[in-house]
Amino acid sequence: MVRAKLGDRVRVHYTARLERGVIVDTSEGGEPFEFVLGEGKVLPGFEEAVIGMSPGDVRTVRIPPEKGYGPYRQDLEVEVERSRLPADLNIGETLEIVEDDGRVIKVEIMDIIGDKVVLNANHPLAGVDLIYEIRLLEIL
Repeated sequence: MVRAKLGDRVRVHYTARLERGVIVDTSEGGEPFEFVLGEGKVLPGFEEAVIGMSPGDVRTVRIPPEKGYGPYRQDLEVEVERSRLPADLNIGETLEIVEDDGRVIKVEIMDIIGDKVVLNANHPLAGVDLIYEIRLLEIL
């Protein structure tokens, strides 16, 4: 039986849930997700779960933050002058900030306090355990 290994291009369907059962992402009902094992373009925990699977296998794994979107970092919460941002801001909105080097960073508006705005640059799933159900469709 053929098993997925580093360097293989694979196609999977997956569903990602929070511990309380809320689905946060899925490929079910759409195109399968295709990637190469070992390229580092998917979550490390997701990639590790697929290694060793055979086509038709289904695996459910818990991916901790360290192998997912990383731990929640307080240092990624920053206060900026409100004057540096668009005038019509709402708490919970997402903005794209362009860094001096051209990188685009998505931030969430956490709070507005007078002339200051608190932004959060953590990934929305940082610090969260995720439960993935992964079905290996094929090894290409």
